[in-house]
Amino acid sequence: MQPTNQYRQVRLEKLEKLKALGVEVWPAKAKRTHGLAQVVADHAERSAEQLEAEPARVSVMGRILAIREMGKSVFMHLSEGGEKLQAYFRKNDLDAQDPKAWEVVKLLDLGDFISVTGPLMRTKTGELSVRVEELQFLTKALLPLPEKWHGLQDKELRYRQRYLDLATNPEVFRTLQSRSRIIAAVRRHMEGQGFLEVETPMMQPIPGGATARPFVTHHNALDIDLYLRIAPELYLKRLIVGGFEKVFEINRNFRNEGLSQRHNPEFTMMESYAAGEDLRDVMAMVERLFEAVALDCGAVERPYGEQVISYRAPFRRLSLKDAIAEFGKIDRARLEDPAQIVVLAREAHVEDLDRKTPGELLGDLFEHHAEPHLIQPTFITDYPVELSPLTKELPDQPGFVDRFELFIAGMELANAYSELNNPIVQMERFMEQIRQREAGNDEAMLLDQDFVNALEHGFPPCGGLGIGIDRMVMLMTDSQSIRDVILFPLMRPMKGEGEVSAES
Repeated sequence: MQPTNQYRQVRLEKLEKLKALGVEVWPAKAKRTHGLAQVVADHAERSAEQLEAEPARVSVMGRILAIREMGKSVFMHLSEGGEKLQAYFRKNDLDAQDPKAWEVVKLLDLGDFISVTGPLMRTKTGELSVRVEELQFLTKALLPLPEKWHGLQDKELRYRQRYLDLATNPEVFRTLQSRSRIIAAVRRHMEGQGFLEVETPMMQPIPGGATARPFVTHHNALDIDLYLRIAPELYLKRLIVGGFEKVFEINRNFRNEGLSQRHNPEFTMMESYAAGEDLRDVMAMVERLFEAVALDCGAVERPYGEQVISYRAPFRRLSLKDAIAEFGKIDRARLEDPAQIVVLAREAHVEDLDRKTPGELLGDLFEHHAEPHLIQPTFITDYPVELSPLTKELPDQPGFVDRFELFIAGMELANAYSELNNPIVQMERFMEQIRQREAGNDEAMLLDQDFVNALEHGFPPCGGLGIGIDRMVMLMTDSQSIRDVILFPLMRPMKGEGEVSAES
């Protein structure tokens, strides 16, 4: 018999003994007057004398993470909401309430859920504890938790069994709890700036708003293929055409791409569009947003790895060509010559060199020479039009558009445009994307004729923005992998995963 099966059998036997004692082993409701984390927060500073002078009686529930027996006393650490609280059991205290309660205590295991009731106290070591007078059994864990004290250490296993990771690693719990709070802070800030939160389709007949491979599904009743959205952009812009002034959406996007420390095929973005605004307005808004979120997390200067990132405005501004020249130590004049751009790209070992335009090669040179060095928040501006088919062209720089990307700690955090609102030029850009797709670029955009029709009904000047929420959470929580900030990241399947036998 495997060790896990042996543990399970022992626990099943304890479960039967609990039933024999008349214990309700799967109750529908826990007796609870306070959350465990609330008790810890409210009474963290109270001394033993204060707790004795002004008794606080509580009922809390939690999972048992540690058990220590000392004769007719037992100490247990209970966990809930990322916090721990000690429960102190004395046989005499329990016998006074229920003669069978001590027997129940002896049948408890690590991982079980219980509710305890009694006054708060401090032990001789000063630890805040509940002196248990009443015990309610809630759930028997039939399988053991990972090794005591060490939690779940194998990273692959942690991601696959996130429930155990959360139950045994308080730091992981706090990081993922912070994720929800960061998203709430973003939402509060956007609403405070006058933006209206909206929802747009997750399944789209034409995937648009970004250059990426989509996931394809099929609607049986309509007998049509649909695509999980790669971006909500074109639908949000339709709302601006319809008369909304400021809109935003926080939701999932799906891109059929690889996995890395910074990429997950299912990810969360915040996109916003503001009528009457341009890229300078969006820059100012992004600075305010990041500063506000950082302050909400505790400080405007926050550690990330070995760096300290300052989110205090203003952020640095640097054109894409200037960034290549500065970090690649390249003569800026060479970046004005298409032939020299090809030479530089060849020296940087850019792939598919012969199929790319000089503008696309500038994007590759930026990624190679500059992107890893952009540690402090930096707006990179003036992108080639080939990289930005939905963006308004710069009037004084033909072939370049009014766009920025925000880079922090060597990774892209935000992407923003002065939106292209000329339907004639937009159609020309779509046709160029079609030519690229026919030439073999399967990430090129498809033509969305209805979107062009919407533009032809009048689309005002507009500032658009997309922010990668997962990466923002990485920065604010000092997490080095995107999988550390997603509750259930996509994982490569294990051998045999999903196979179930009749003996399981």
